[in-house]
Amino acid sequence: MGGYGVARWTKQRPLGGVALAAAGAVAARQWARSAGAGKAAALSGLYVAAFAGSHPLAKKVGA
Repeated sequence: MGGYGVARWTKQRPLGGVALAAAGAVAARQWARSAGAGKAAALSGLYVAAFAGSHPLAKKVGA
């Protein structure tokens, strides 16, 4: 909800992307500390894939 909330509140989609990227960077750093670089990379890939997959899904089922 963070990136979406920022985009809705500011009416600036790029700011939502910045919030999403910042949250992803913080999460990746925490994952790397607790689980190691390999698992952090895998989780980061999943994070990006979920974000990318949410857009076509939203077009099919509605936002």
